Amino acid sequence: MTPPSDTPARRLWPLYAAGFTTAFGAHGIAANLGAGSEDAVTSLLVLGGLLALYDGAEVLLKPVFGTLADRVGARPVLLGGLVAFAAASALYAVADRSQWLWAARLGQGAAASAFSPAASALVARLNPAAKQGRAFGTYGFYKSIGYTLGPLLGGVLVWAGGLRLLFVVLAGLGAVVAVWALIAVPRVPPLPRARQTVVDLARRLADPVFLVPTAALAGATAALSVGVGFLPVSGSAAGLGTVATGAAVSVLAACAAVVQPRAGRALDAGRITVRAGLVTGLSLAAAGLGCAMLPGLTGVLLAAALIGVGTGLITPLGFAALASSTPRERLGQTMGAAELGRELGDAGGPLLVAGVAAAVTLTYGYGVLAVLLACGPVVAVVAGVRRRGAAGVR
Repeated sequence: MTPPSDTPARRLWPLYAAGFTTAFGAHGIAANLGAGSEDAVTSLLVLGGLLALYDGAEVLLKPVFGTLADRVGARPVLLGGLVAFAAASALYAVADRSQWLWAARLGQGAAASAFSPAASALVARLNPAAKQGRAFGTYGFYKSIGYTLGPLLGGVLVWAGGLRLLFVVLAGLGAVVAVWALIAVPRVPPLPRARQTVVDLARRLADPVFLVPTAALAGATAALSVGVGFLPVSGSAAGLGTVATGAAVSVLAACAAVVQPRAGRALDAGRITVRAGLVTGLSLAAAGLGCAMLPGLTGVLLAAALIGVGTGLITPLGFAALASSTPRERLGQTMGAAELGRELGDAGGPLLVAGVAAAVTLTYGYGVLAVLLACGPVVAVVAGVRRRGAAGVR
């Protein structure tokens, strides 16, 4: 049975905190790897590999944990993932060796692949259908706060005590949120599910209702990951220090944090459609990557702002569209599959840019990803023109 629509807001706060945790952990470390761990990060390809490792684990495991959340309930998966995240963070905090950094990032990614789709499924279950845009906008807002504080506060922590101190803070954060969720998040029993074959699953995931929002989420996440991971490199080349580059990149997440709740409310009120929001968001993210090709602080700031606004539009609209079109007993599976698409972008974006940068320069890496993202709006416009043309023929 679905919980009532008047569920106290306090029950949602640990879910927002879980979103904050994964964002803060992922991007707080990612934005400071290049400057804070010179013994482990020896090249742009190594940096790209470390950035992709966290997300690579999520690519493999998020669909698995999403399906598990539908089967046993999202709350146990949420709690287990948070505990595992705290343990993985403590691994490097205790060992403090470069080889353990890879193991810790892999463990953090595996843990996030459990509690992230579980938190998304619970956000959908604990809110009525008419408020899905607002719900995911709020969830995205607090996740963006994690993105905002991650590079900035992460830079301060790395400056004060090295990368190890940042992992100590993450271990404590994961443990606190796990206890909070145990106390405040209600038990949401799994719903009865009709038998689903592999063909049924493939047909549902191949439906444009699923593919279009997921592809947009993947593109936005690729831009976000590249911005957080590589804009500090551009800033360092322009002579900026660790804290300054962290603050500049935090503009990206701050813009996303401001836009997401407003985008969600606009969707619920009918002031914006999913298609228009996704097309606009992809266009802005592509423009931001184009600005990243400009030298100096101006290019970094413009890139951060435009990527943040574009991501802020796409994220709540994409997830709200997925939640409203999915049977509630399959929410975990859908959110896990959608997160898989996001993580493909999150892992593929840095690898693509790093590969191009290694072959040519980082500037060309930004340009290649910008062109790929710009193809999305072009395809949408062409498809819309063809549909209108076909309707006119009829």
